[in-house]
Amino acid sequence: MSEALHIACPHCSSLNRVPADRLSDGGKCGRCGQPLFAGRPLALTAQNFERHAGSDLPLLVDFWAAWCGPCRMMAPVIDTAAQEFEPRLRVAKLDTEAEQGLAARFGIRSIPTLMLLRKGREVARTAGAMPMPQLKAWLGQALSA
Repeated sequence: MSEALHIACPHCSSLNRVPADRLSDGGKCGRCGQPLFAGRPLALTAQNFERHAGSDLPLLVDFWAAWCGPCRMMAPVIDTAAQEFEPRLRVAKLDTEAEQGLAARFGIRSIPTLMLLRKGREVARTAGAMPMPQLKAWLGQALSA
């Protein structure tokens, strides 16, 4: 039997235990019954951040704002990343205007900023918009470190 991972539901933020070798099967939340992997970025807030950041899946966070042109250019890349990389990692967006406390906590000085977290700890960060091939290369390097 494989190791069980604790994964936060993207809908209700409840923690679910999922065998590592069954991640690709998808799965449903034991509390709300919704799929654990939606194939789209999760909206992070102060209320759900800790639950998702602390789960066993790596978390790619896009720090963005609605008024930011490069952030809007990056949005389709982040959407594609969510479809492509789940269930190996969770992709999320954090609106720095709505969640200024979290942006300040991580010292976000420019947007878009991408941050990779593992069990609540930052393992990699990059700033600026990038195309999907560059994002894949950055993530590959960050995940292997």
